Amino acid sequence: MKGSFVCKHCGQEVPTDAPGTRNRNHCPYCLYSRHVDISRGDRRSKCGGMMKPVGVVTRPDGENLIIHQCQGCGFVCKNRVAGDDNEEIIGRLLKSGVGDRLV
Repeated sequence: MKGSFVCKHCGQEVPTDAPGTRNRNHCPYCLYSRHVDISRGDRRSKCGGMMKPVGVVTRPDGENLIIHQCQGCGFVCKNRVAGDDNEEIIGRLLKSGVGDRLV
């Protein structure tokens, strides 16, 4: 597939285009990511660890953000939900309430 990558967590082929966001920063199937940024989009992190989806927070405008935590170094960040993200996993993360405790 042109414009894609293989998820290091679930092995699915992932398109680089993400509906509703400017760039794809996590797998829409398992919601895992890789720790490649220090600041959004800079690709300066040397860690490269797997970023596990650990929670979801909702902005006052209703937009959901996935909370990712690096399994290598513990770094935590928030990422916008893309239009093709796995709704079942997002729902479980919302119910867990973990995102509310992390932010």
